[in-house]
Amino acid sequence: MTSAGNGASRDLPGARRPRWPYVAAGLGTVLLVGVGVSACRSEPPPDTGAATVSALASASPAPAPARSVAVRDGTLPEDGAVTAPVRLAAPALRLNATVAPVGVDPKTGEFDVPPSVDRVGWYRFGPGLSATAGSIVIAGHVDSADQGEGAFFRLGRMDTGDRITLTGSDGERRIFEVVARERYDKTRIPLEKYFARDGVLRLTLITCGGPFDARTGHYRDNVVVTATPVVRS
Repeated sequence: MTSAGNGASRDLPGARRPRWPYVAAGLGTVLLVGVGVSACRSEPPPDTGAATVSALASASPAPAPARSVAVRDGTLPEDGAVTAPVRLAAPALRLNATVAPVGVDPKTGEFDVPPSVDRVGWYRFGPGLSATAGSIVIAGHVDSADQGEGAFFRLGRMDTGDRITLTGSDGERRIFEVVARERYDKTRIPLEKYFARDGVLRLTLITCGGPFDARTGHYRDNVVVTATPVVRS
C-alpha cells in the first residue's frame, strides 16, 4: 500500500505459516488491505473476545488436514453449488455493501480485494454460507487516498453483540453476532486461525488499523472481528 492508491502492500507477513503454503503466502497480503492517508484518529478500544475465538477455532474433534488449494481465480462455479455472500449489512458500520467473490491475483500473489473501497471481498476458496464449519473470511479497505472512507472504516469500533447480516446468492439472509474484536501487528496475526476450514462456523472480517506510517505508506496493524451465527427461534 501507498498513500497514493489502493494497491495492497507486497509484504508477506503470513509466508512463514506452513498450513497452506501457497495460500498463506498469498493471503498474507489480504491482511494489508486498506490504504490510508492519516494517522489513527483516536485510541482504539481494547481487544475483546480472544478466548472465545480460540475456543471456536479448536472446537472440532480433529483439525482438518493440511492441504494445498486453488487460490487464484475468484470466479464462482457455474453449477451454483456454492452459496456465496452477495451483500453485507451492519448498522454499527453504517454499511450495506456488495460482496464480491475473490481469490488471489495471479500477477501479484496478493488477495484480490475489490478496488472500489465501498465493496468488500469474500475469500471464495474458504467456507461459503452453506458451510457447517470453518471461517467465512471477508476483507475490505479501511480507507483510500483517492476514494476516502472504505467499507470497513469503522470495523475497529465494532463491539460484542453488534449484528451483521449476510445475504446469500440463494436470497436468504443470515445474521451473525460479534463475539470478538482483535488487533494484531501484521507480522504476528495467526492466519491459520482466521482462514481455517474447521472449528465452529464463524464470520471473520478483516481490515487495516493502528497507527499509519506515512514513511512506509502502511497501517501497522490488522483489525479482525469475529461473529457467530444467530440461531433463529
